[in-house]
Amino acid sequence: MAEKHPKKAEDLSIWPDAQQMIEKARRDNVETVWDRLSEQRPGCTFCEQGLSCSKCVMGPCRITPGKGKRERGVCGADADLTVARNFGRFVAAGAASHSDHGRDLVETLLAIGQGKTSDYTIRDPEKLRRIAAEVGVAVQDKSDMEIARALAEAFIEDFGFATPSVSFVARVPEKRRELWKKLGITPRGIDRDVVEMMHRTHMGVDSDAVSLCLHAARVSLTDGWGGSMIATELSDIIFGTPTPRMAKVNLGVLKADQVNVVVHGHSPIVSEMILAAARDPEMIRKAQDVGASGINVAGLCCTGNEVLMRQGIPMAGNHLMTELALVTGAVDCIVVDYQCIMPSLVTIAGCYQTRFISTSDKAKFTGAEHVEFNYANARQKAVQVVEAAIDAFTKRDPGRVEIPGEPVELMTGFSNEAILGALGGTPGPLLEAIKAGQVRGAVGIVGCNNPRLKHDHVHTELCKELIKRDILVLVTGCATVAMGKAGLMVPEAADKAGEGLKAVCRSLGIPPVLHVGSCVDNSRIIHLCAVLANALGVDISDLPVAASAPEWYSEKAAAIGLYAVASGIYTHLGLPPHITGSEAVTNLALSGLEGVVGACFGVEADPYKAAEAIDSRIAAKRRALGLTP
Repeated sequence: MAEKHPKKAEDLSIWPDAQQMIEKARRDNVETVWDRLSEQRPGCTFCEQGLSCSKCVMGPCRITPGKGKRERGVCGADADLTVARNFGRFVAAGAASHSDHGRDLVETLLAIGQGKTSDYTIRDPEKLRRIAAEVGVAVQDKSDMEIARALAEAFIEDFGFATPSVSFVARVPEKRRELWKKLGITPRGIDRDVVEMMHRTHMGVDSDAVSLCLHAARVSLTDGWGGSMIATELSDIIFGTPTPRMAKVNLGVLKADQVNVVVHGHSPIVSEMILAAARDPEMIRKAQDVGASGINVAGLCCTGNEVLMRQGIPMAGNHLMTELALVTGAVDCIVVDYQCIMPSLVTIAGCYQTRFISTSDKAKFTGAEHVEFNYANARQKAVQVVEAAIDAFTKRDPGRVEIPGEPVELMTGFSNEAILGALGGTPGPLLEAIKAGQVRGAVGIVGCNNPRLKHDHVHTELCKELIKRDILVLVTGCATVAMGKAGLMVPEAADKAGEGLKAVCRSLGIPPVLHVGSCVDNSRIIHLCAVLANALGVDISDLPVAASAPEWYSEKAAAIGLYAVASGIYTHLGLPPHITGSEAVTNLALSGLEGVVGACFGVEADPYKAAEAIDSRIAAKRRALGLTP
């Protein structure tokens, strides 16, 4: 039997607020993600290597390559095919998740255009018109509602199979588009490519590992240049394009004297409405009537990133902080939509006075309250949820409340429009800084946490190493909380950067680590790379850039990493995907893709070695462009 608490709290997370709550959870006899990980050890080596298959009931099968026995499954699939099938479905699930998020935004925009909702409006009409014109929608002499409807209808086409490619492929450098065409991986309809992957991986269909891996790349591109990019651009149009502002982060943002409502998941459709209801003077009066000084909304994970970027709402934590936020005993209501929501949260909420409320028909949780949001009832339902939080405040046990630490400041709101706006509206100044070596390159550090790695250690140490080397860092998702808590996302952090990057940051009044959004907003990073490549007349693969998912765990992260590589961006992973049972697939990921799409993956859990590998890559790309390394 596994030891109940095999590790000290300081071995699990680098943060004092996390460590304090891990200890409190143990005192309160509340199980956390680290306890469950320990109970799952040792893990199944077949599953870890991608060598198990349960796709049909002739099995399940376990493949043992090169051992004579069990070298093939019942259908005859070998290790390469089994791993490729599993990885293809893994990527398809990730792409489907982000793209379904995008679909919700398209449906909301369509409802606005059809006059079916008054809860949602167009907050950035200039961007509405600009994006509409970009994808070929007529804007002359049209009202905002007419344009909204036509733009939504255009994006609906991107989800089908009637077009040769998704709309935003037009943003991609011509050299990259030609390469995709040659390889047969141009992203077509979002749903089409995901469904085709499910078909290809059925027994008796695509039985070539390389073919499956190439289609996995195509599926990932429908996420990056399709579903995620649509989600990003439409969120800006509906909720406002982010601009730089200050905010706060860590569990210290919770307030003992206020009603604490925590939003968790990924969809701003819910979190923006919760925020609006919490700011309603009538709701604030109701909170004060029961003894609270006000209503405090805080974010977790990516829906937190959404309202952080646009509204400056404080972030309580990232993926591995979600359980610990409830352990404070100060959260009166946790409101969730979808993705990265651990089912364990329902149980933990029940240990305190916390109301756990789900809001999406796609994401129901056994034991939770369900208040379904849609574009026609969102404001009404948000009021209902905030009233539930106020009621929960009256039942809070002050003796069980423990809020650790003091909030840390960070700067947020760096949309591509804000970044280019700070540079005078064009990429020219950034390109000049890159040519001069003040900014040697840029790296997107993105994504999740994984309890198999010390919480936020790889994130923060990798980032510190990169900015020391004059490499600008862009962050999204759970990495944001890590960098914010580490003090790397304020202008003063320029002092921790190399001399060149420090000078650029000081001249612009920005941090060396720029927050560009939630995990769907990784599309901002590849779009910015395309803008720079187009300005230079080169391919994305020629740029001194890289990506990193140091502590990733999810199918979505696999899709993100693969669309970065397929777009020509070298991508570091802190842990390998479940492909190591196939030498062919592993070699393709680590080196073979370089000769196919101009980039590949690197896997390294040590942040200092990872920084060296990324730095070497950027130096090589600079030399190839005729720049000093």
